[in-house]
Amino acid sequence: MISNRIFLIFLALTLSCATGKAVSVQPNSSNTYWQQHVDYKMDINMDVETYRYTGNQELIYTNNSPDVLGRVYYHLYFNAFQPGSEMDVRSRTIADPDGRVGDRISKLKPDEIGFIEVESLTQNGESLTYEVVGTVLEVTLNQPIQPGEKVTFNMNFNGQVPVQIRRSGRNNKEGVALSMTQWYPKMAEYDDEGWHADPYIAREFHGVWGDFDVKITIDKNYVLGGTGYLQNPNEIGYGYETGAVKRPKGNTLTWHFVAPNVHDFTWAADPEYLHDSILVPDGPIIHFLYKKGLEAQYLENWKKLQPLTVKLMEYFSEHIGEYPYKQYSVIQGGDGGMEYAMSTLITGERKFGSLIGVTAHELAHTWFQFLLATNEAKHEWMDEGFTSYISSLAMQEVMETEASNPHQGSYRGYIYLATSGKEQPLTTHADRYEFNQAYSISAYSKGAVFLAQLGYVIGEENLKKTIKKYFDDFAFKHPKPMDIVRTAEKVSGLELDWYLMDFAQTTNTVDYGIKGVEGTTVTLERIGLMPMPIDVVVTYTDGSTEEFYIPLQMMRGEKPTAAKVLDDWAWAYPSYSFEASKDVANVEIDPSQLMADVDRSNNKM
Repeated sequence: MISNRIFLIFLALTLSCATGKAVSVQPNSSNTYWQQHVDYKMDINMDVETYRYTGNQELIYTNNSPDVLGRVYYHLYFNAFQPGSEMDVRSRTIADPDGRVGDRISKLKPDEIGFIEVESLTQNGESLTYEVVGTVLEVTLNQPIQPGEKVTFNMNFNGQVPVQIRRSGRNNKEGVALSMTQWYPKMAEYDDEGWHADPYIAREFHGVWGDFDVKITIDKNYVLGGTGYLQNPNEIGYGYETGAVKRPKGNTLTWHFVAPNVHDFTWAADPEYLHDSILVPDGPIIHFLYKKGLEAQYLENWKKLQPLTVKLMEYFSEHIGEYPYKQYSVIQGGDGGMEYAMSTLITGERKFGSLIGVTAHELAHTWFQFLLATNEAKHEWMDEGFTSYISSLAMQEVMETEASNPHQGSYRGYIYLATSGKEQPLTTHADRYEFNQAYSISAYSKGAVFLAQLGYVIGEENLKKTIKKYFDDFAFKHPKPMDIVRTAEKVSGLELDWYLMDFAQTTNTVDYGIKGVEGTTVTLERIGLMPMPIDVVVTYTDGSTEEFYIPLQMMRGEKPTAAKVLDDWAWAYPSYSFEASKDVANVEIDPSQLMADVDRSNNKM
């Protein structure tokens, strides 16, 4: 660990540094990809006695699209925490509600609810007409925004922080005062599919890339952490020479943060936060904020967590792509674990294994969803699933454990769902799953299996190259499912559209079996509708073994393999026979168990 003094000296040297590569996206350029851009300036005044805050926001919106925009939308997420909201009603009517929500929203009193109230809104100085519809602000523009045009929106607003229920809130179950996530009026994303002004019902977020400049005025006894780089450590009382805390006179302090090239801004605050920091070699500073009143075992866990978080950061940077910012913060807060810009909020009263596990998962989200900013409402499996995949590998290395398949739990979860009769395709909107369990297994388990099984299809080394190329090509953008598939195609030279279609866009399952063995002839059968190339190991009567590989015809090639490559298997043929070298004793399909076969009982004979 490093002291506050060293941290602040380092911070002073890096305040003016940009945070990684910006994406050049111009309308009607030869590059057909474009994305919108926003720059926020916000001045916030928080009353820690009433949990109310006021704010003014200047938002500069750049229309990089080829379209003329006649309206815009803002998210007002805190409005979800009111009796009768969509989040409230959905939680009370779904068969398996999230236990953290249940019917709690319906019981909130007026001084416990959350809200964001817009007091005024202008476009280039002219007042606008708008309507609040639940958690969305619908805005009619006075003048349409032309392609390539920059427009300035100025808003005055006030809000109330809800009692902690889901992600955001005040006074969570561990006593953290303020978990300020999705707390400000946030411009909705517009892309080639149109506006993404989804109501906040249960799931996660999608945002516009941009630069944030945020000033937060709050009781001087509170310590803040979250997104961005602190601009004024001297003004809030940290001495550069001694690292000591010497608060200036007055009852409040203004914390000033800047965050370049992010699509979110989050902060947490508490008067009892301890602050540790540690420097990743040749990398960022990692901050840890946690309550000093934790029991001794939990305080010890937070200390033990810190060097392992460095190792996790190094693992993800090596195996996905370099972390591009100058800081990351692990903060006690929230209602479990949730990723945000340059930070995560996690509950802190955990056994050590749980604490390091949740940190690994949330830190991995920095790459899968934050830097590779998929739309979590539409492609939640690319967020949670890919994160689950890479964090399982990272945990195995950092915790020095051995497992033949570190994704075995994800396979079990997916196969349970696939055979339950409750599965819906991964194209299902995150809010539209019939059951919360089906959403969770689809997003986390099936999403992880998508990548792990892709390694089976194209080869593990090709998968590693695919993940790195995916990051290089799509960091700071909004990739979609076809982007990961096309990346894998470019790396492997194989045709893979069938893989995305069957595994993500349908509920077709993989099920292959051994139909029979006669002497040297082995006959396999396809029982499920989803196609797959097949790895087979044959054990001969003399005890020797031989590996075979049966390419899938529609792949138009095969993965790198040391096995004997047989003729292609065309999907429409329900069975396939081949000749082994000698009399056969036993046959096994996919001994690696990386193929998500929903019935392995017929994979051996």
